Amino acid sequence: MSNKRDYYEVLGVERTASKVVIDRAYRKLAIKYHPDSSKADDAVERFKEASEAYEVLADSQKRSRYDQFGHAGVNGAGQQFNDVEDIFEAFGEMFGGGMFGDLFGGRGGGRRRRSRRGADIRCNVSLTLDEAAKGVSKDISFSRHVGCSTCDATGAAPGSKPETCTTCGGRGQVVQSAGILRVQTACPHCGGSGQQISQPCGDCRGTGLQTETAELTVEIPAGVDDGMRVRVQGEGEASADGGPPGDVYCFITVKPHEMFRRDGNNLVLQLPISYSQAALGADIEVPTLDGPESLRVEPGTQNGEVFTLRGKGITDPRGGRHGDLLVQVFIEVPKKLSAEQEELLRKLAEHDAESVLPHRKSFLEKMADLF
Repeated sequence: MSNKRDYYEVLGVERTASKVVIDRAYRKLAIKYHPDSSKADDAVERFKEASEAYEVLADSQKRSRYDQFGHAGVNGAGQQFNDVEDIFEAFGEMFGGGMFGDLFGGRGGGRRRRSRRGADIRCNVSLTLDEAAKGVSKDISFSRHVGCSTCDATGAAPGSKPETCTTCGGRGQVVQSAGILRVQTACPHCGGSGQQISQPCGDCRGTGLQTETAELTVEIPAGVDDGMRVRVQGEGEASADGGPPGDVYCFITVKPHEMFRRDGNNLVLQLPISYSQAALGADIEVPTLDGPESLRVEPGTQNGEVFTLRGKGITDPRGGRHGDLLVQVFIEVPKKLSAEQEELLRKLAEHDAESVLPHRKSFLEKMADLF
């Protein structure tokens, strides 16, 4: 089980709190535990904890999954904050650009802009129900940008070097003032890199990146469902300014199965049986994802009745527990009868007329009362 604190508890807000309340609570905690001002021994951890909680609760989709499934519902879906600088880059804008640097003078306002992380890449992976249930290794192929080998990803032609941007002095940021307001933005001339290239590389045209076709083998865990995604860390786009690469997200599509329908971690199977099997009972072999299993149909089974085969469903990807196979029987009426079958059924019908079943008697009595 996770030992993380509840995100609402971390921010000190109610579970019904609005986005505005959540923003306000995070601002207060960020200022309180900012590493450049707080003297608390656990300031950095508290700062990261509050930022992680905010990153989930400020996003309506992630918040919905968290409310439904807890921490397990957002594992792998949130941004990873390895250090405090990650947090400045992710949430600096909500503080008015350079607020951290203006307030604390250490990080943000006077430093060169931190290298940006590369972009994430989306891949579509199609699975059969059996592959989704048991897990599978899948080979994927996609295009991505990597550092240019000709210029060592600098963007400058061999023999030359990037030069310091004269507009921002290499900081990558410019500050504009309007009355009492100060807004810090990326330098418009260097795009926030702090450098300008006077002689661009001919192979990458100064971007520092080249395109390649990547081929990876991805391990798909057992129990994934349609619409889920599997994250492959560090295999996405390269950063244009020396930051870490992005990730690859494999979006899962599960093909419909000809016999089974999935309902959460359970499987549903509609099984046809004959009138005689329903009336007299029978041992019937039914299919499962692990092979055939014997199912006991009790005498007097009614149309639509559901039988459960425990543990024959789908593994829960968050907890490892297996779902069940729900077998719903329906009585199949034959369209064609042999002479012998027809004779036997007519005899049975004559017998039913002499000994009326309770449900039928009730229906006939109601019809007599009506007319």
